Amino acid sequence: MSIEVRYATAADAVLIAEMSRQTFYETFVDDNTKEDMDKFMSEQFSREELIKEVGAAGNIFLLAYEDNIPIGYVRMREGEKRSEFAGKSSIEIARIYALKSAIGKGVGKILMQKCIEIAIENNKEIIWLGVWEKNDRAIAFYSKFGFEKFASHDFVLGTDVQTDWLMKKTLS
Repeated sequence: MSIEVRYATAADAVLIAEMSRQTFYETFVDDNTKEDMDKFMSEQFSREELIKEVGAAGNIFLLAYEDNIPIGYVRMREGEKRSEFAGKSSIEIARIYALKSAIGKGVGKILMQKCIEIAIENNKEIIWLGVWEKNDRAIAFYSKFGFEKFASHDFVLGTDVQTDWLMKKTLS
């Protein structure tokens, strides 16, 4: 299998919005109520809002393809300065998802390696992300790459207040 990764452009906005919604729904539908998922998807994760993110300042989007078929994506963003980083330069992996049909094929590993490469190329000292505390598979995946929990925060999915772990990897 050959997975290719490329930077996304504004022309990819609709594809990314659709893929964002599909992968989020596939990942979390079994662990949340239909009402909370519907509320989140329509109010906080709408197609229109997701389209606006692509090409917006401070965002980097990557698309992963297998045989010219999109199977995963990443959204990295700059901007939020965490007090825990003591002034060190950082970049966040805001989203890293693969289609359910592509999980286990190595797309996540390839996308994560590219994120780390981009962070290093941009002279970032820390790369970080948030992950739902109940997403054991993702936490194990991030831990394999050297990410460690440094804090937590609330994430509201519909009406359900959930806890996200914040995990970081020091690059320098």
